[in-house]
Parts: sequence; C-alpha cells; structure tokens
Amino acid sequence: MAHPRLEIENISVGYGRRRVIADLSLPAIEGGGVTALIGPNAAGKTTLLRALAGLVPARGTIRLDGEELNGLSVTAHASRVAYMPQALPQRVALTVLEATLSALMSSGGTASHLATARVHALNTLERLGISDLAMRGLDELSGGQRQLASLAQSIVREPRVLLLDEPTSALDIHHQLRVMRFVRELAQERGIIVIIVLHDIAQAARYAHRIVVLKQGTVAADGPPEAAITPAMLAEVYKVEARVERCSHGFLQIMVDGALDAAPAAQALSVAPPST
Repeated sequence: MAHPRLEIENISVGYGRRRVIADLSLPAIEGGGVTALIGPNAAGKTTLLRALAGLVPARGTIRLDGEELNGLSVTAHASRVAYMPQALPQRVALTVLEATLSALMSSGGTASHLATARVHALNTLERLGISDLAMRGLDELSGGQRQLASLAQSIVREPRVLLLDEPTSALDIHHQLRVMRFVRELAQERGIIVIIVLHDIAQAARYAHRIVVLKQGTVAADGPPEAAITPAMLAEVYKVEARVERCSHGFLQIMVDGALDAAPAAQALSVAPPST
C-alpha cells in the first residue's frame, strides 16, 4: 500500500485582521516518517497545525492523496486526520478507556462492534504504557498522564495524518523519549504522516526525518535535520550564536553560546546611582 502524500500550497491563515501565515507552500510531505515544525514563539507552528486539522479557516490548498481537505465535513476530516492539541481539557467526566473508545467510535473507526473496539483501545493504551490508567478518570490525572491519554485518543483512530502539538511538554525525560520513539515507530509501521510541533530542537533533530523551520509565518528552512539546523539558521531565526555538532552517538547537539541581540553585560547590569 502506497504511503499517503500531503500537499500544502499557498496557505494563508489569520485571526480577524491579523494574518499569521501568508501564502505558505511546502514540498509534499510523505508518509512513513516524522516531520517536525520548529521555530520561535509566534512563528505560526500551532496555527499551521490547526489549519491542517481543519480547525481554523485557511485559504489555499491542502490535499491528501489528491483529495482537497478544505471544505470536508468535521466527521470526514476526522476520519483522515487526527489532531492532539497542546492545551488539554481539565474537567472531563470520562475514564481514560472511555475517552479512547469515544475517539475511536466517533471517527468511524474500523471496529465492527464495542467488544472489538474495546480490545483495540486497550491495546493502544498498552502500547503507550498506560494500561494501568484505563479506569482512572481524566480529571484525576496529572498533566503528563493527560497528555499520554490524549495521545492514545489520537492514535487509536489510525489516521492517515497525525498532528501533534508539543506532545511531550508535560512529560518527564523518560516519557519524552518513550513517546518520541513510539511516534517515530508508528509512522514507520503504519506508513502514516506524522507532523509534530516541538520546542526542543535537539529532540526534533533526533527523532524527525524532516524539519520545517517557521519564522513569522514563513518557511525559513526545510529539509533533513543536518540541512535545516545550522548555525546560520539559528542566528537568523532564533537570534542566538550557536554551534551544531554530533555527539559520540551520532546525534546532532546544539550548543548555544549567547544571544545575538543581548545588551553588553556591563550595560545590562548597570543601575542608576543613588540620589543625593
């Protein structure tokens, strides 16, 4: 079975009169790998992800395997694209298993009846290592546990496109590594498209096959990690002086030496003399 292919052409998105993304186009994103969206605050990462999820109006073309996604009904869009938001609901009167089942059934999941759906949901929780939370209420969970439960709701639907907005922001180091490794394996096993927003550049370099760097709603760099993450890009986009080197295990490491727009230390630490 051929991997899905997502085409993004001349996308413009805004809120009211404020345009966040203007005429953004990307070479087609192919299934089977992870594409990371990185960039400074207010670069447009979450806005682009929400546009791809069909949650905000967007002008332009978003095609999945030749099918235009703009204009699809919510149900039709959800059957193809799953979205995990950065902000998760705090008060939901469902258990983790119930929420996972609900996500599966509401998206027209492949399960033919409840018993089959329940097994599929439990297998998903087991794969994420949170089967012990199945009967816990979502409102009883920590922020990190809710994040893992939300990820389960996204992947249980077996979408062709999986959109994740900072899925590791509330997790400890162990669970960050586990989730990122799982997401990469999922993309490879199912051949799906995974697009993930990350703030951790080193994490993006380690687990993503392709990195798209956004700056003020435009594409500043796009390519494999070693091509997209360079000292020149970090200076232009993040305004830092940094080195990019490989560690003994072959992973890219980013060492930041300083901020390019920082005031001189003497000036930054100066105080007005006391009045006499």
